[in-house]
Amino acid sequence: MKKIFLVVLMLITYSLTSQNKQILYGFDNIPQTLLLNPGSETNYKYHIGIPLISGISAHANISGFTIADLFRADNVDFNTKLDNVINQLGNNDYISLNTQIEIINAGYQLNDKDYLSVGFYTELDVFSSIPKDFLELLREGNAGNINRSFLFSKVSAKADAVGVLHFGISRKLNERFIAGARLKIYSGMLNVLSNNNQGSFTTRLSTNGIYQHTLSNLDLTGYSSGFYNDNGGIELTTSDVLGNAFFGPNLGLGIDLGFTYKVDEQTEFSASLLDIGFVNYSDKLRNGTVEGNYVFDGIEFQYDGTNPNYWQDLNDDLDANIPRSENKDSYSVMRPIKFNAALHHYFGKTRKEETCYDISYRNYFDNAVGAQLFSVIRPNGPQFAFTGFYQRRLSQKFTTRITYTVDDFSYTNFGLGISAHIWKVNLYGGIDNLFNLSDIANANSASFQFGINMLFK
Repeated sequence: MKKIFLVVLMLITYSLTSQNKQILYGFDNIPQTLLLNPGSETNYKYHIGIPLISGISAHANISGFTIADLFRADNVDFNTKLDNVINQLGNNDYISLNTQIEIINAGYQLNDKDYLSVGFYTELDVFSSIPKDFLELLREGNAGNINRSFLFSKVSAKADAVGVLHFGISRKLNERFIAGARLKIYSGMLNVLSNNNQGSFTTRLSTNGIYQHTLSNLDLTGYSSGFYNDNGGIELTTSDVLGNAFFGPNLGLGIDLGFTYKVDEQTEFSASLLDIGFVNYSDKLRNGTVEGNYVFDGIEFQYDGTNPNYWQDLNDDLDANIPRSENKDSYSVMRPIKFNAALHHYFGKTRKEETCYDISYRNYFDNAVGAQLFSVIRPNGPQFAFTGFYQRRLSQKFTTRITYTVDDFSYTNFGLGISAHIWKVNLYGGIDNLFNLSDIANANSASFQFGINMLFK
């Protein structure tokens, strides 16, 4: 049973993802870069994203192990593989998920300074720590862990599914500086949250029995919205979930801020802060708390039938010493704040030289090199990723970007992005971890981004 539990847990965690879009950030004047930095420069009069396919992204990341570590065909016993995976986990390993699907995206150049953009997208964001200690407890049992304290502070999980309606504007303040902001209205569809848990579980040798189990200073909380009906039963339908995506009962506000500064004609620095905001959940709530201390010396089984209610007695004793309660109180959840910063240096022939008759072109150089820093605030602290990139225009219609990223998941993550401008159509795509595409089960990280827009200069 323990084996099944661990396998299911690890299979689930491998499907989860991250949210760094290092290939797309600041790449080739693509409209979706405005979602990563509302202060990005634009080079078109207006744009219209093709509904449902203007922006699709998915990223699969997990730290500590890979699926191949468990299921590689190498004639090693599965139990040995499972032990090796648990042993190689660190105390700070985690999983995270972020996927986005744009429903609509559009923008319009109001004047020679301001560009207005609007849109709506759905987003799924998940974070979970990997509690190595408790996995070891499930795998090994109590006997091999006498006097070891297992900390509930290592258990942390958060999941959000939201719809996001947004309105952004970028303004060219002068020839060197562009600033932008984006207002977001969140509509929460689903939420699960368990964070800031406290307490410990310890097993010791007992004088009254074989083992003594101690739960100390427990303070556990869990929140959920969108899953349960008024009777406490799970009620999860597609229509209800999607119905909450646009101005549903769980509303929140957020803002993105960003800027681009031209150090000189060929060098620019940009930065952004995204999702500074919250969602207030008030629909289909079910929250729970567990608090207290408890010492348990085991159950004395009475085979003569004198105590047939020992399981009920144990439950009553737990309730008396560790109060458990439920409520349906509304609660607010902060969005995961994200930070981007990048330095671009452009070189080569400029597009303006080649199309001097078209005044819509800025002095846009063919090639670029640079670096980007990404960070996201998580329950266990900030996570970081650092990317170096090389960007090159192959022809009048095609531009490519090659990236190398170092993060918690990989030190060998090379990515490739392509942007094509054909007639009025902009088509872009990007994929990470190129060297692991032929054996994706052996990778800690994999991602793709894709979209189609209409651009009008």
